[in-house]
Amino acid sequence: MRKKNKVFGNIIFCVMCVLSVVYLAPIFIILMNSFKGKLYISNAPFELPNAKTFAGLVNYVEGLAKTNFLQSFGWSVFVTVSSVLVIVLCTSMTAWYITRVKTRTSEILYLSFAFSMIVPFQMVMFTMSKVANTLHLDSHPAGLIVIYLGFGAGLSVFTFCGFVKSIPLEIEEAAMMDGCKPVQTFFSIILPILRPTAITVAILNAMWIWNDYLLPNLVIGNKFKTIPIAIQYLKAGYGSIDMGAMMAMLVLAITPIIIFYLACQKYIIKGVVAGAVKG
Repeated sequence: MRKKNKVFGNIIFCVMCVLSVVYLAPIFIILMNSFKGKLYISNAPFELPNAKTFAGLVNYVEGLAKTNFLQSFGWSVFVTVSSVLVIVLCTSMTAWYITRVKTRTSEILYLSFAFSMIVPFQMVMFTMSKVANTLHLDSHPAGLIVIYLGFGAGLSVFTFCGFVKSIPLEIEEAAMMDGCKPVQTFFSIILPILRPTAITVAILNAMWIWNDYLLPNLVIGNKFKTIPIAIQYLKAGYGSIDMGAMMAMLVLAITPIIIFYLACQKYIIKGVVAGAVKG
């Protein structure tokens, strides 16, 4: 039995290694081509840079100049960080209320959040664009924060509700007996316990918002370009694309989110296995 388990474990390890190579290969190809001359990327996309094809940092310099990357980076950081903070705070409070207050209203709210995960974005994007225009949410990137809260609330509330249910009610009752009001109980007791799940929700939403192209393009267009929109503008007329600059900007675009994920990935596991009672 132990031998069979060892063989099965080795097979799983080999499969995971193959999948890792498959998932990491596109990133490596982009990084490799970002240092090639633009004329050689299409002709030999899978070859390593050599003395003839190596272009140094020329692609990065041209990309930064053509896309105004630093400004777009600032807008992306502002939208992503602000949206994630609002989503984590609002959805964790909502999940706590829905889980602890058993009323018809809370049940309807929970079902509404669950239903929002089923509805495809394409069904509501034109209506959403009209509402955003009517409410003047398209006049500044801050309007995206409200929209991202709406689209990110479903999964986030669902995730928080599952964890809040595992928190012993006695902890909150003890806090109430010590004189804590509901708001104090949430921020002093519940939110620290929710930390692993909150970081998991933050990671998932940050990766989605940082890389999102469709929603910013629909709402704010080219008024305030986030990174995905700025990179898209490297595509010129008649389908011509500055592949060198685009590859370089893609590397700069994915680097922050990869670093963020690697720094916080341990919390995803904690968010799944952590218990409510802290000893």
